[in-house]
Amino acid sequence: MLEFAWPWLWLLAPLPLLVRVLMPPASGISQNALHVPFIDQMEKAVGGQRGLVSRNSYTGLILAFIVWLLLVAAVTKPQWLGEPIPQQLEGRDLVLAVDLSESMFETDFELNGQLINRLVATRIVAGDFIERRQGDRVGLILFGEQAYVQAPLTHDRKTVKALLDEAQIGLAGKSTAIGDAIGLAVKRFQQSGSQQRVLILLTDGTSNAGVLEPLVAAELAAKEGLKIYTIGVGADTRLGLLGALSDFNSYIQASSPTSNIDETILTTIADKTGGKYFRARDIDQLAEIYELLDELEPIAQDNEFFRPIEPLYHWPLLAALLLGFVSLILCSKHVREG
Repeated sequence: MLEFAWPWLWLLAPLPLLVRVLMPPASGISQNALHVPFIDQMEKAVGGQRGLVSRNSYTGLILAFIVWLLLVAAVTKPQWLGEPIPQQLEGRDLVLAVDLSESMFETDFELNGQLINRLVATRIVAGDFIERRQGDRVGLILFGEQAYVQAPLTHDRKTVKALLDEAQIGLAGKSTAIGDAIGLAVKRFQQSGSQQRVLILLTDGTSNAGVLEPLVAAELAAKEGLKIYTIGVGADTRLGLLGALSDFNSYIQASSPTSNIDETILTTIADKTGGKYFRARDIDQLAEIYELLDELEPIAQDNEFFRPIEPLYHWPLLAALLLGFVSLILCSKHVREG
């Protein structure tokens, strides 16, 4: 379908006619123009002809007006609209809630023969998971004694991953407020218009801080249609002695008292919201968990339609230039022939 982006510019089309009708014609000496006293003799010398665009001929005026109409047609920006093409959007709103309590210092994960702490393992695996979330809006909540939104729901996955990489243990306090993290996620999802809402909560301890109880928060999440997948991070046996062989500080941190994972609470939270509880005892299991989460079927949202637009302004512009050029050639030819 043909349409004009700026159709109101067609009002310029009669402008040359209005100028010709309303403006008085130039009258020789009374106007500021070059007066050639022997112009009549020159006309007689060429046989009385003034060429194709002479003032006694309307051919030149017609050609000039056609050129003007073509130029006006070009500036109105003609374009061809193609047939609507449906574009089905798939995706979900997904938030990662990551525990930054002191126990995340525990070095019970191994990567390429080296011990790493739980937060580093989470960064590696969760970061890759975030990068694969094409079509989803991803957010990030960090929690310890308090919970706060580090990244709101966004399609900018690179920024979310960068913010996760910058997270530091103890930034939100030493304890673990699982209930507050869920409650904050519920609040953020209330502002979301997505039909599918997912919270992935990763922790290595028991909820021992915060205002909101985890199970109460889970009930609120269930009412809001928020599905929670919980991940318990940490090995069954301590690797403090092995950690000491590579890093004395890791040994001290691993030997210090840490909270055990409350798998009962994490399982109940997942069950109440229609999610699932996973246990990651090493980095391979953690990667497998995120692969399973990666297979969650995205919900089809309302179709959006895209109509391809092909600009056509160059055709009348090219025609105006060609016709103007032809008019000049014909004019000069008649002048020479005359």
